[in-house]
Amino acid sequence: MTNKIKKILIANRGEIACRVIKTARKMGIKTVAVYSDADKNALHVEMADEAIHIGPPPANQSYIVMDKILDAVKESGADAVHPGYGFLSENAEFPKALKKMGVTFIGPNAKAITAMGDKITSKKLAMEAGVSTVPGHMGLIEDADEAIKISNKIGYPVMIKASAGGGGKGMRIAWNDEEVREGFQSSKNEAASSFGDDRIFIEKFVTQPRHIEIQVMGDKHGNVIYLGERECSIQRRNQKVIEEAPSPFLDEETRKAMGEESVALAKAVDYDSAGTVEFIVDGDKNFYFLEMNTRLQVEHPVTEFITGVDLVEQMIRSAQGEKLKIKQKDVTLNGWSIESRIYAEDPFRNFLPSIGRLVRYRPPAEGHWEEHCVRNDTGVYEGGEISMYYDPMIAKLVTWGTDRGVALKAMRQALDNFELDGIGHNIPFLQAVYDHDRFIRGDITTAFIAEEYPDGFEGAEVNSGHARKIAAVCALMHDIKEHRAAEISGSLPNHARHIPDIFAIEIKVSNDEFYHYTADIHGERGLRTISMDDDSDKAAIELEVLTSWKPGQKLVRATVDNEPFTFRTAPCAEGFNVWHRGVAYRVKTRSPRAAELAKLMPLKVPPDTSNLLLCPMPGVIVSVLVGEGDEVQDGQALAVVEAMKMENTLRAEKKSVVKKINAAPGDKLAVDAVIMEFE
Repeated sequence: MTNKIKKILIANRGEIACRVIKTARKMGIKTVAVYSDADKNALHVEMADEAIHIGPPPANQSYIVMDKILDAVKESGADAVHPGYGFLSENAEFPKALKKMGVTFIGPNAKAITAMGDKITSKKLAMEAGVSTVPGHMGLIEDADEAIKISNKIGYPVMIKASAGGGGKGMRIAWNDEEVREGFQSSKNEAASSFGDDRIFIEKFVTQPRHIEIQVMGDKHGNVIYLGERECSIQRRNQKVIEEAPSPFLDEETRKAMGEESVALAKAVDYDSAGTVEFIVDGDKNFYFLEMNTRLQVEHPVTEFITGVDLVEQMIRSAQGEKLKIKQKDVTLNGWSIESRIYAEDPFRNFLPSIGRLVRYRPPAEGHWEEHCVRNDTGVYEGGEISMYYDPMIAKLVTWGTDRGVALKAMRQALDNFELDGIGHNIPFLQAVYDHDRFIRGDITTAFIAEEYPDGFEGAEVNSGHARKIAAVCALMHDIKEHRAAEISGSLPNHARHIPDIFAIEIKVSNDEFYHYTADIHGERGLRTISMDDDSDKAAIELEVLTSWKPGQKLVRATVDNEPFTFRTAPCAEGFNVWHRGVAYRVKTRSPRAAELAKLMPLKVPPDTSNLLLCPMPGVIVSVLVGEGDEVQDGQALAVVEAMKMENTLRAEKKSVVKKINAAPGDKLAVDAVIMEFE
């Protein structure tokens, strides 16, 4: 018997709340949003049919306070609640409380959440069911000393994990006793802050692993199916960055084995909603159970694209008591899908969180074309703010293609066309990964970022072909700007002003690499032919360039030799700042004579801040680990700063002596605030 849902309260915020609202609207179901003070103008509040205020900005005073959510349910008269992910989504007491109120929980039953949502319990159940698991200590760990003893028994490296965790929160990899002691306390702090539960367990960290997960879907009649896998190996600090479906690594035999094992595990706990079984897979395709997430995953859109199944709709139908209409034999994987998590973090400053106003937010057009699709799941808008209180995700950009190559090309083009200003963001890093040979080959592991960017991200490799195209387009942009200036009302007549057709172009790349060109522009307005000479003995290269760019536009869409070429730009003295595929260019476009004179100009030297520890992002000081007069060593931990629910340890860059400490635990600091000074 089914019980049709009429009104859903979404106990969440941001892009997942907006995502649930879209499907509910499609099904003719009304929606209720909840919001904190920080979210009063949020997109999910605007989209919902009604909205209810639930408290101050911190999540532990609003979104994860169960009584406030239950009060909102009563006030709204909602007959169902969708928890999204995070917050209360894996708290078994929540569906129990809703059941007492006669309200439907759009998620798995409390028994399944209790059994599988707790990482320690779920691993024990998996072992009892004969599922291959990673060696580890399943009991609770009281203190850092006990954690060190356990870690030595298991053997380094080890993974320290929050029992109630998810989304990379409360997770640390430790390679020695010192890192266990430091990571244990940080994991407990993050777990308590994010989940209200500071229990920690430890397991062996498998080197060179792939993180591959299986999507399962069940109903209340004992039916469970799996909908293929997702490759989630591109991670930073255990936080997924890029996901794709299917995996470029699995074969059909391994996929089937992992899927059937996932279904068996789900059936063992009467699983009756959308859920994900996560595995570590080694280079020989041996797979080991990690955990089961008893909720919808952030990366669910890639599965929806390749299977054609709306997972949120299936969750709602299951919660209503409907039988699954999809049989396992009906599940087919069509094409390829890739998801980019776009975060408010600065990859050029060690991915530190960035907060502030979205001065410009223009995502690429969504739609379906013959060979590819583009989708953008988001909870923000231009003019809105990125708060320090919540996860730094801005959007999930998803593409689908008939094969992996088409999906990848669509993703590159979509990121090229994504306009985002006002805060730091990781689009340049995503672009660099998508152009990386290893990613293109599908040769990826969870160690990819650590291996390929061991010293942090300083920009992608410079492509000389791209530099030449940028020079050609910027020459044409300069020509357009000069002609526009000559045609402004009140200026000299156009025929009385001579605008040279030959320009000297100097490009300085972010890594201090230089390119020099001479550009000679031919032809009438519209499609122009540009002869490019790179000051070598080689013959000039002719490029046909077309652009509709106008001065003031930040996104330059052009075609070079009939191929699309897009980049972001901003004016600078004598030229343009350009950002393209993870590389920053400073393009100077001058007359040949001005270029000669520019070589004689002195260079400005930036101020020396090497004797200061600066706060790299807006945040709160958790602890100061040294005192005035202390001698510190290179790499020593100096202070811990919390921002966006993540603790960041700041370390010494060289051996020195602490001269003065300007901040104390609890202080709220702005970016570049001085925490301490050195002699």
